[in-house]
Amino acid sequence: MTYLVGYSPHKDDSCALALACQLARSESDTVTAVTVVPRGWETVAGSATDGDFEQWAAEEGEASAAEAQGRLGAYPDVQSSAIWVTGRSVPAAILDEAKRLDAALIVVGSGQDGPEGQVSVSSKVDRLLHSSHVPVAIAPRGYAPAVSSTVTRVTLAFRDDDATWNLLDRVATICQRVGAELRLMTVALKQRTMVSSGVRRNETLVYANLVEQVTAAQTEAVEHLASQGITASTLVATGDSWPDALASVPFADGDVLVVGSSSTHKLANVFLGSSAAKILRNSTVPVIVVP
Repeated sequence: MTYLVGYSPHKDDSCALALACQLARSESDTVTAVTVVPRGWETVAGSATDGDFEQWAAEEGEASAAEAQGRLGAYPDVQSSAIWVTGRSVPAAILDEAKRLDAALIVVGSGQDGPEGQVSVSSKVDRLLHSSHVPVAIAPRGYAPAVSSTVTRVTLAFRDDDATWNLLDRVATICQRVGAELRLMTVALKQRTMVSSGVRRNETLVYANLVEQVTAAQTEAVEHLASQGITASTLVATGDSWPDALASVPFADGDVLVVGSSSTHKLANVFLGSSAAKILRNSTVPVIVVP
């Protein structure tokens, strides 16, 4: 089983390579870095312009693959390789390679315009997230774990719906296999409105009831896992906004965050719902989005 890394010669994707190797090391899997270079348009046979373009594309691909392989050399304990392919759409070409290689996971880096140390979704990654048939892992910008590190804790964004319950069992099994801790996190936002004290008291009661329901659902999930011999901790992330709530969650080296895609979408692929998208874009640790 291999983890496919989308590697670009035009930006620093070492964080994606580092994350892929960290994940692969945890599962004793392999890593394949893939560079996508432009594919030429159909032209008259023998066109010099077409030949020049193909030569340039091949040189770009070879150089990028060599660069990726050189960076992968920093992780000698992980079996890895680097290749290049042509395509008119980077996300489509990556998905095609994921199918061809039977990849278990696609790993990408954050957009260059995002803040350092936080997950940022570029337009290409956004299209990938809405089309992938396999989980997609996104490294925060500048992510640089220790060379020999593994995943030590998985935080699952828990919604208490059927899709999340199915995901719970899958994630718990993986955690048990790799020896990682499992933590269930539910976000409960406070509503701030300028109203009378009486209405504010009612809102406080509503929020307290919400937290009580969330806690009860998490307790049920923990008991379900305990019946299978699996231990999990819980956390309710609170705040006035999504950034505040995510900032309140204590994360450490070796943490990854897992979110499921929308349970209302009909296709069996990644399609982010509103909550998952907000969690993703405010995370300071790698995020794995699961179909």
